[in-house]
Amino acid sequence: MANTEKTFYGTGRRKKSIARVRLVEGNGTITVNGKDLNEYFGADTLKYIVKQPLTVTETSAKFDVICTVKGGGFTGQAGAIRHGISRALLEVNSDEYRPTLKSNGFLTRDSRMKERKKYGLKKARKAPQFSKR
Repeated sequence: MANTEKTFYGTGRRKKSIARVRLVEGNGTITVNGKDLNEYFGADTLKYIVKQPLTVTETSAKFDVICTVKGGGFTGQAGAIRHGISRALLEVNSDEYRPTLKSNGFLTRDSRMKERKKYGLKKARKAPQFSKR
């Protein structure tokens, strides 16, 4: 029997995190790596970040979000999921959702990464203490 549900895909990235997001028509449940959103993310701010694209486009009750996310920390993962949901919503209805998602900055890939450590330094920019004598 064929699956009649329409599925929309989006890939989101932030820092070292990569999220593969699937939007399926449903009642608004969000699943991250097989766990419920409230179970996976402890902080309310991270839950808010994940839900932002759905609340802005007023589609939080229309779709179920199923995503797998790898790498990075919790903040980077939340940002990657937000980016992936935004890209998947463009597949749903690009003409209607694109202006609102773009104006809120959800479609822009946040390119900020950790700076590499340089030789002779303790961290990326922290140098050993300087002494004249």
